Amino acid sequence: MSENASQTETPVIDAPPARFDTLPLDPKLLRAVADSGYLTMTPIQAKAIPIVLEGRDVMGAAQTGTGKTAAFSIPLLQRMLKHENPSVSPARHPVRALVLAPTRELADQVADNVKKYAKHTQLRSVVVFGGVDMKPQTAALKAGVEVLIATPGRLLDHIEAKNCVLNQVEYVVLDEADRMLDIGFLPDLQRILSFLPKARQTLLFSATFSPEIKRLAQSYLQDPILVETARPNQTASTVEQRFISASDDDKRAIVKQILKERAIRQAIVFGNSKLGVARLARSFERDGLRTAALHGDKSQDERLKSLDAFKRGEVDLLVATDVAARGLDIADLPAVFNFDVPFNAEDYVHRIGRTGRAGASGLAVTLVTKSDARLVADIEKLIKRKIDLDPFELQDSRLPRFERRRPEEDESAGSRPAPRSVFRPPAPPKDPFFDKPYEASAAPDAPPAWEKAKSAAPVKGLSSYIKPKKQVAALFGAKKPAPVEG
Repeated sequence: MSENASQTETPVIDAPPARFDTLPLDPKLLRAVADSGYLTMTPIQAKAIPIVLEGRDVMGAAQTGTGKTAAFSIPLLQRMLKHENPSVSPARHPVRALVLAPTRELADQVADNVKKYAKHTQLRSVVVFGGVDMKPQTAALKAGVEVLIATPGRLLDHIEAKNCVLNQVEYVVLDEADRMLDIGFLPDLQRILSFLPKARQTLLFSATFSPEIKRLAQSYLQDPILVETARPNQTASTVEQRFISASDDDKRAIVKQILKERAIRQAIVFGNSKLGVARLARSFERDGLRTAALHGDKSQDERLKSLDAFKRGEVDLLVATDVAARGLDIADLPAVFNFDVPFNAEDYVHRIGRTGRAGASGLAVTLVTKSDARLVADIEKLIKRKIDLDPFELQDSRLPRFERRRPEEDESAGSRPAPRSVFRPPAPPKDPFFDKPYEASAAPDAPPAWEKAKSAAPVKGLSSYIKPKKQVAALFGAKKPAPVEG
């Protein structure tokens, strides 16, 4: 029986990843994908692309860094090849596909991927976002494009200016839809979708799905197919997550020490406020690190230059707010630091998703203060994992600024290393007269010095019971009082 049972048992072998050339794609697209260095599909691509090619609406949920952009751009380009033509007339190149993204950086990155996959075709694409001049965008739109990638606010500007017509749109993609709702784009989304034909294919891709997103899908998607490759809000298993207990004064020193100990060349440091990020970037710059800041108060040109410099390796630290937490694909980023614990627990998943992408290993360090207990508890609930705070010993345990030790504390410290710099206030100036101790008079009721001589001799002719008139020191040439006659 045992032999028969052993013969019937078959070993479980994981299926190899599916290859792009097994899909019914045009050779032009396959060549562009191969030029990009991709041969096999990620799980979200293997599940979503065939469904999109069938023309069905899709809700795609996958953890960040798994290739959602290719999962919707490649099949949409395949479906639009029937409209491909070499005509130079703008009328022959109406907008067929609209991709909406929450941030300028994500929109620009999606546009780069679309151009990369469509480079061997005659399909045109353009990206429009705020913070830059509208004139070049207007010229590109009026020349005719098949694929339009946009942020909601700037797209509405072009619609109101009648720079683009969306009545022939066949495909709509809402990328990082949860982020668009978080930053208040729901009214803009509803206005934009009202300009589109009702007969269209709609794709909604996001790393997380909240109840609000599901309600949005019910309103604008027709019988969508849910595609999930990981539990919602699950963090990548390739990312080492550390939570370090720290004070506000020690955070910067901890980041620098970890960078040095692990020989990390590049990292993103996330903060919660624009002002805090700007100040932190200047502090790291003074410490000798090549640093760039990325936040909403920067112009779009400055943001793109900072991001490009970081991708080229010209910047060591990119200090950023959550504008860099969604969708940015930076190859081989070794580490991410949460200088501030994010207010929204879902942003934690997106922040640490910038590292450990495409199966690579990564490090995510979160610096936690005593006031962050509630925020850490929210993260625990989201990722369904107990978080333990690790202590951290700084090698350079310098004292806080303006803090002084008393001599007896230095003696009791023993062999403990002395601080590198201790503040000592300047010594006050010395004056012998004022430093002289107070000397009390022998007789407190003694008369003034100028009255001593006359007080000994009574005035002639006066009764002994009548005291002479008290003399007062004269100023400014005052006349002496006349003598009293008897």
